[in-house]
Amino acid sequence: MSTTAPKLPKQVRVISLSHRMSRWDLKLSPYLYISPFFLMFAVVGLFPIAYTAVISFMDWDLVRNTGTFIGFDQYVWILQQPHFWTALRNTFSIFLLSTIPQLLLALFIAAMLDRNLRAKTFWRMGVLLPFVVAPVAVGLIFNVVFADNFGLVNGTLTDLGLTPIPWHKDPFWSHIAIATMVNYRWTGYNTLILLAAMQAVNREYYEAATVDGAGLIRQFTSITLPSLKPTLIFVIITSTIGGLQIFDEPRVFDQFGRGGAGQQWLTITLYLYDIGWGQWNFGRAAAMAWILFIIILSIGLINLAITRSLVRDDGGRGIPKIKKNRKKVAR
Repeated sequence: MSTTAPKLPKQVRVISLSHRMSRWDLKLSPYLYISPFFLMFAVVGLFPIAYTAVISFMDWDLVRNTGTFIGFDQYVWILQQPHFWTALRNTFSIFLLSTIPQLLLALFIAAMLDRNLRAKTFWRMGVLLPFVVAPVAVGLIFNVVFADNFGLVNGTLTDLGLTPIPWHKDPFWSHIAIATMVNYRWTGYNTLILLAAMQAVNREYYEAATVDGAGLIRQFTSITLPSLKPTLIFVIITSTIGGLQIFDEPRVFDQFGRGGAGQQWLTITLYLYDIGWGQWNFGRAAAMAWILFIIILSIGLINLAITRSLVRDDGGRGIPKIKKNRKKVAR
């Protein structure tokens, strides 16, 4: 006769209310901490964007704050305007004349500041000073520099017996002047971003490259540039967005702010501002804003693809070879 031990009753685990609250706190508290940002973004960001999309398909009445749905008529009207294509051409011209030299110059200055210089903090602060200057002040300063009759540049050219440059009459020279204003303000900002990324690169790579006999240029192309891939993508994308949305510099380039008598430096944002607040047609202005968004998104994706193809890996190119050579030197 076999005997078995009696089974003990299972103990029921009782979860107290405080324990449940602590578990909920661990799960929900991270979302509660970040919720103010997303709530604020939804109110001041997503809602205006969605509201603009709705208005772009309507013939909006500003008095009654109502509109009649007309579909894509606003977009068709904008694309049929000669001023839009002039503004688009001017925007791309100023964008190319400002962004490309700006990034190359910022990369060069960052590489110089990354060297062992005296008074590093002074030079880095000096590079950022133009970014602190207000756009209106920049416009007033450069209006004196690029004035047609009494400007600093034309005055110097006249003293040298050369022909003055028509800064406010010729489209190309007006784009050069505005691009100079943009580069003055934003080159230092991009320089410090690139400099921070350069200082994050492991210095052992440069030491190994020096032992292998690599010069400064070879170190820059084989170590620095590949390591800057994420930062370069960020800088290029932000410069593209800012360059295609340029407004302050063309607006203050003369006293009227209409893009010139012959639309020499009329940009898309200036044209959008004129339609919205000059012609009081917010439906067409909203449609133009979305057209500008599509253009910026397309150019941004193209820049992203080009940047990834130029720098294929995050600092990997040239580094394995350096490590291999270091082992040979150690032996």
